[in-house]
Amino acid sequence: MREDKAQTPATASGEGAGRKDMIKDIVKVVASLGVTAGMLVWLFHKVNFHQVMTIIRDGVDYRYLFIMMFLTMLSHVIRGIRWGIQLRAAGVPRMPVVAESVSIFGAYALNLLFPFLGEAWRCVYVSKRENVKLSTVIGTDLGDRASDGVMIVLVLLLTLVVARGAMDSFLDKYPLGESIEHVFSHGLLFIVIAAVIVGVLLIDHFFGGSLVVKKFNASVARMWQGFVVLFHMKGIGWYLVLTIGIWTCYFFQTYSCFYAFPFTRELISEPGLAAGFIPGLVVFVFGSCSMGIPSNGGLGPWNVAVMFALSLYGISDTDGTAYSIVCWSFQTVMLIACGIFSAFYILSSRRRRGAA
Repeated sequence: MREDKAQTPATASGEGAGRKDMIKDIVKVVASLGVTAGMLVWLFHKVNFHQVMTIIRDGVDYRYLFIMMFLTMLSHVIRGIRWGIQLRAAGVPRMPVVAESVSIFGAYALNLLFPFLGEAWRCVYVSKRENVKLSTVIGTDLGDRASDGVMIVLVLLLTLVVARGAMDSFLDKYPLGESIEHVFSHGLLFIVIAAVIVGVLLIDHFFGGSLVVKKFNASVARMWQGFVVLFHMKGIGWYLVLTIGIWTCYFFQTYSCFYAFPFTRELISEPGLAAGFIPGLVVFVFGSCSMGIPSNGGLGPWNVAVMFALSLYGISDTDGTAYSIVCWSFQTVMLIACGIFSAFYILSSRRRRGAA
């Protein structure tokens, strides 16, 4: 006779939590796919797709795209080495440079599938590989991204100085630019930030004992620890050099693509644009800021942002779209190739460890 077992409260609670997590994951996937699809539909509705394909077939010097792909790989290698400095400062054993690079290769490849999936994966990978606490690795990852946030702000400030004309044109020409200018000029942004800070402090004061607030405080503490380690770790000078190296590679990924298209090559020879470095900086900043929008590997938001930036220098939406699609596609091919290499490296490493 089969005996039916009653469902315990713990089992029911676990199943309920599992369903909630599944619903959250589904909502995140649908949202990111919706953003990507919506941006692409708007983009292709705005331009002549046949002209875009004509430019891609007949007007591209692919040699410079291969240079861009190499710079993409190089930036990830440098990022892996830089992250290794943080990991060692947090007590994680030294890893081979190849393993550090693989942690970044795999992360960026997985981000093509789902936003921020790669960030979670690389933390789990290092945690299991070196047998250290996952929270320790997460803290260094948050610090790694915090330093990138500082660099974005610095590059944005530099762009506002050296490309003042183009930025003013963006603020005056497009509704989005007018909205941004309105927020900053009327102090609305600072009021919202102050209100959010006060709200968080009040919630922490009155509901500090709740599980949700405790988890939030723990996350903030890990973020702070991961960021603070930057100021007292060994090799801080080398860390800064590597940071400059990463963002130099990022910029020249954009700039090298200028040589691949006839309409962007004109910007290189145009007087007053510093051999194309100024428009390259503007395109780079717009593309970097767009990566804050959750999408699959930046597809959609990045393309639109790059098209907007190029339009500030008189490049048509069709040409700008061709530029963004070709550059994004070749970079994605490199990310996929690096991801495949990472998979083979991890499998071979596991076999070697198993044999040992």
